[in-house]
Amino acid sequence: MTNAVINAMLRRDRAIVLSAIVVIIALAWAYVLWLAANMRMGYSMGTSMGKTMHGMNAMLEPGFRPWSVVDFTYMFVMWAVMMVGMMMPSVTPMVLLYANVGRKAAENGRPLAATGWFVAGYLLAWTAFSLAATVAQWQLSRLALITPMMSSASDLFGGLLLAAAGLYQWSPLKNACLTHCQSPLGFLISRGGFSASPWGSLRLGAEHGSLCIGCCWVLMALLFVGGVMNLLWIAGLTIFILLEKIVPTGRFVPRLAGAVMAAAGLFLIFRAS
Repeated sequence: MTNAVINAMLRRDRAIVLSAIVVIIALAWAYVLWLAANMRMGYSMGTSMGKTMHGMNAMLEPGFRPWSVVDFTYMFVMWAVMMVGMMMPSVTPMVLLYANVGRKAAENGRPLAATGWFVAGYLLAWTAFSLAATVAQWQLSRLALITPMMSSASDLFGGLLLAAAGLYQWSPLKNACLTHCQSPLGFLISRGGFSASPWGSLRLGAEHGSLCIGCCWVLMALLFVGGVMNLLWIAGLTIFILLEKIVPTGRFVPRLAGAVMAAAGLFLIFRAS
């Protein structure tokens, strides 16, 4: 098979994978936009949104009534879908690399597991994070630390989150996790490359997702400052996470952002005192 044919196949594979990623991201953001619109409508009307948004009742009714199983499930689904929309753009380079390596491996008679196994492992890690975030939101609601619109209810709480996020941006753990996220090839080499078995590929995707969580979890916690359903806040964090991973500026971007976060957090803390 000529190099021209192989290159054409690689371009086709990249186009197929990229199209699938775009569709997944678009569907996730469409769901988030629908949730945000319905939540604003229900809050402005002073209702619980009836059947359409029954799962939001715990956040919209006065007094933060105890969550039911349905409430918890709706919030978990919201977090899980939102993480797909926020994190899929930043993992795209790794997924495209997998597709390219998979094509070349198949041409050499040593096929890898389908790309979908790696993506599934990555999303599985973020689904586990979504469960933890839902539990955190449940507890914050019980303590009345967030408002019905799921943002910080006090300057002190918001300031502490911002300051903690800023300090974490300078931490060795953040640095180690970001190093792996910024270098997909280096991550693969350190793990022995992609796997030919579905289970191995799933595990590799989950490991990469876990490193991304180590890099970004405290940034996701900032959603409790600006509002879990604040679309500008969500979009801003998504863009920032993407820039952290793909812009070749070393530690400059995360540390500069960390300094700004810490300063903003201290300002809110002093204002609350």
